[in-house]
Amino acid sequence: MPVVNLRDPDVRTVACAEFVLGTLSDSEFDAFIAALARDPALRVEVGQWQDRLLPLLDRLPTVAPPPGLWQRIESALGPLPTPLRPPVVATAEGRGPPLPPRPAPSRAQAGIGWWERLAFWRLASGLALAASVVLATLLLTRPAPELSYVAVLTSQDGRQAGWVVRASDRGPVRLTALGPPGPIPEGRAWQFWTKGKTAANPTSLGLVPPEGRLEVPRERLPDLGDEQLFEITLEPATGSPTGRPTGPILFVGRASPV
Repeated sequence: MPVVNLRDPDVRTVACAEFVLGTLSDSEFDAFIAALARDPALRVEVGQWQDRLLPLLDRLPTVAPPPGLWQRIESALGPLPTPLRPPVVATAEGRGPPLPPRPAPSRAQAGIGWWERLAFWRLASGLALAASVVLATLLLTRPAPELSYVAVLTSQDGRQAGWVVRASDRGPVRLTALGPPGPIPEGRAWQFWTKGKTAANPTSLGLVPPEGRLEVPRERLPDLGDEQLFEITLEPATGSPTGRPTGPILFVGRASPV
């Protein structure tokens, strides 16, 4: 995940979490360290992620290393330079320890000691749980995009477009006549229906007022999706007595995503 715009709240949150988890690339790490030097609020947010994730280490059982493991690691790493990168400690006031004014060193230049590397890998052994916490937090705080649909209802022969239906998964269904809807025969009523692609039967959404506008709460729909069928039928004045369309279909159409 490139650290490209830490002013974006989503990018900033993910960057702080990945910095604590140690999953930034070298270039991202260097850019993030440079940003920490000039952004006290960023240091506070890093501290908050440390508070969330590092306690997960307490859930890991202590495992004694095999005899001679540390000696083999020291031999493989060779002489270790003195670490140059100061730890980042956030406070309630947003101040941390002074950081070097020059561009932050890379991981190799910083000379991260093997104890720090081992601490990271110890943390990595519990990151299956930590990563799930990060992803769950992002998914719960980032709303899913709204799904919207529109359907144009036409006469059975397709020659006349008479109504438009607008619907979304977060708002009401709106039925609007495209022009003067015309008179309703005496003793009859227009009734609005819908039927999903997998539904066994249509569902009534109510009687249409003479002025040609109707708003239906989203929860009245059993489902909503692409190719959703909407239609208007001519029924008795009080509506269909059977709960299903009984009169002729005046206008019909299917929803398409927008």
